[in-house]
Amino acid sequence: MVTKTYTVAFEGVTARQVEVQCTLAAGLPSFAVVGLPDKAVSEAKERVRAALETLAVALPSKKITINLSPADLPKEGSHFDLPIALALLAAIEVIPADMAEQTVALGELSLDGRLIQVSGALPAAMTAAAEGRTLLCPAISGPEAAWVGDCPVIGAADLGAVLRHFTGQALLEHATPGEVHQSTAATCLRDVRGQERAKRALEIAAAGRHHLLMIGTPGAGKSMLAERLPTILPPLSAAEALETSMIHSVAGLLKQGGISRTRPFRAPHHTASMAAMAGGGKGAKPGEMSLAHNGVLFMDEFPEFPRNVLETLRQPIETGQIMVARANAHTHYPCRFMLVAAANPCRCGYLTDPERACARVPKCGQDYMAKVSGPLMDRFDMRIEMPPVSYQDLTLPPSGDTSATIAQRVAAAWSIQSQRYQGIPAIRSNAECSGAILHECAAPDAEGAQLLHRVAEKMGLSARGYHRILRVARTIADLDHSAAVRLPHIAEAVSYRLTLSPDREIT
Repeated sequence: MVTKTYTVAFEGVTARQVEVQCTLAAGLPSFAVVGLPDKAVSEAKERVRAALETLAVALPSKKITINLSPADLPKEGSHFDLPIALALLAAIEVIPADMAEQTVALGELSLDGRLIQVSGALPAAMTAAAEGRTLLCPAISGPEAAWVGDCPVIGAADLGAVLRHFTGQALLEHATPGEVHQSTAATCLRDVRGQERAKRALEIAAAGRHHLLMIGTPGAGKSMLAERLPTILPPLSAAEALETSMIHSVAGLLKQGGISRTRPFRAPHHTASMAAMAGGGKGAKPGEMSLAHNGVLFMDEFPEFPRNVLETLRQPIETGQIMVARANAHTHYPCRFMLVAAANPCRCGYLTDPERACARVPKCGQDYMAKVSGPLMDRFDMRIEMPPVSYQDLTLPPSGDTSATIAQRVAAAWSIQSQRYQGIPAIRSNAECSGAILHECAAPDAEGAQLLHRVAEKMGLSARGYHRILRVARTIADLDHSAAVRLPHIAEAVSYRLTLSPDREIT
């Protein structure tokens, strides 16, 4: 007789259903796990054996075989412990086999039978809901999985509670969704002094989800501005929160089963490897690009990142997804993020400061910024220069609007774009608009078109650069509640297109 239960194997944020089969046969006593298991899955038999002994459940003196089907799908992780234990308990007729077949289980077993939290409960619950089964998981993972309302979720503290539930001695209650975490930031854009133009650029970037590059001397406030960007972004929608939480669930980053409505803000160090940024390592886990999905990826000291890491950004910025290619699998992760980068103008940082400029000007700056390739630089919608802030500016009272006020304007611009691109699944914001739709909704008036023509000739704009100016101009018009893109909108958009070659100036 073959008994069955179900679990999942993760391929990116997708949880594929795995059938766990158990059979007992005559022969020398043994316990084998087959079906392409990794080391952690192969060691599950020892944890299961010890956990059953704590419940005074003795294994029969037979040949025990556990098969994980489909057998050609790699099985990784310790969450296979609980389904293996369920299939075995059903095989020795301790629990009803039909109840085990209606269950998708995941959880790691300790030697004393406790169930330990594992990552991926949220995508596992979505798979269980699609198959019409109940999800059984550790109690601490229950609130996370319960966010999928179509799936009954049962959380258990230990294997003994699972056994009592299946035998009807003490039924476990269904888990309830965890708390919605909404961060209350103590920072505000008014804290930044003397950078009014940069704050305006940050508002435009947030309103259209444009990629932004800030270049300025050390201490100009680049990082300070970027850290306050989440305070002016609207919260995640319900669909975005679930999509983002699935990625964080696979990465094991969800806190206490709750789902956050705050947009992710990831700020990796400039020594991060390509696998850390793009994803990879054991199990092809998501990288910083995917963890910033629906949020902000802030890269400080941008030219200091390894060249291969920077070049990895080029395709995900355009496509909104990344494929982690390995010899035995290709894993896809979504990564539609807003890229904000900060850089010094040169290695010493004082290229534009007349009082502290080095003797290698301008070659110092040209060599330093040459670490960022032209195609990658062209993918920034906005490039601004931030001048140094004098100590007199720091003594002035706070100026400009608060983050709450700016957030209202940004939310209004997002609402306009949501209505404009309604029914177009690939486009959510002006930064993603392209082709005929862009030329239709962002066509400038006659004076604006004339200015844009001059700019294209003087700056030698590529087609990508030309379209990015139109997208930024469309966002500025949305903030201005203007249905048409006019000359002032084009002019301001062009001013945020900083050229890094000193021999090219717009006249």
